[in-house]
Amino acid sequence: QVQLVESGGGLVQAGGSLRLSCAASGPTFSSYAMGWFRQAPGKEREFVAAISWSRSIYYGDSVKGRFTISRDNAKSTVYLQMNSLKAEDTALYYCAADSGQYRSGNYYSESTYKYWGQGTQVTVSS
Repeated sequence: QVQLVESGGGLVQAGGSLRLSCAASGPTFSSYAMGWFRQAPGKEREFVAAISWSRSIYYGDSVKGRFTISRDNAKSTVYLQMNSLKAEDTALYYCAADSGQYRSGNYYSESTYKYWGQGTQVTVSS
């Protein structure tokens, strides 16, 4: 069982930056792919970024060039650095962990992930 706790959300002006963190429980963090998704009010959950256990990285088109995902296996934490924030980035951001160790899969799909955090709110004022 993997438990995930997000932090770092808040209110920021357009053009600003935030860094989200997701702390994971369990000793096998390094073997899981990790992803970030977001959901704005009235919209479906959207893929933001993912990093595999081998550190391959994937981004959604709307955040490429602005967001950076990274992981620190020693701290069992995955990060999402968000720069040049826009009003349309406003959403509840979720951290997710893959359903198994050392898997290869479609990291853009919610169905790849078994474990989810509670989410952290990001609000960007224009």
